[in-house]
Amino acid sequence: MADDKSKRGKQDRARVSASEPYEVNYFARKHGITKDQALKIIKDTKGNRDKANAAAARLK
Repeated sequence: MADDKSKRGKQDRARVSASEPYEVNYFARKHGITKDQALKIIKDTKGNRDKANAAAARLK
C-alpha cells in the first residue's frame, strides 16, 4: 500500500519504510553504510527506527 505523505505524525516517524527508496538512501547516508546494508537492517528490525539506528551504529 502506498505511503500517505500527507500524514506526518509521530507514528510515521517511528518507522523506516523499506519500500521507499528515498528512506533507504537517507538511512544509508545518515549512518555511512551501503544501501544493501541499510535495507537488510531495516528489514531485520521490521522498520523500527530506534532498533534500526542501534543496529547501524553497531556496524561502525
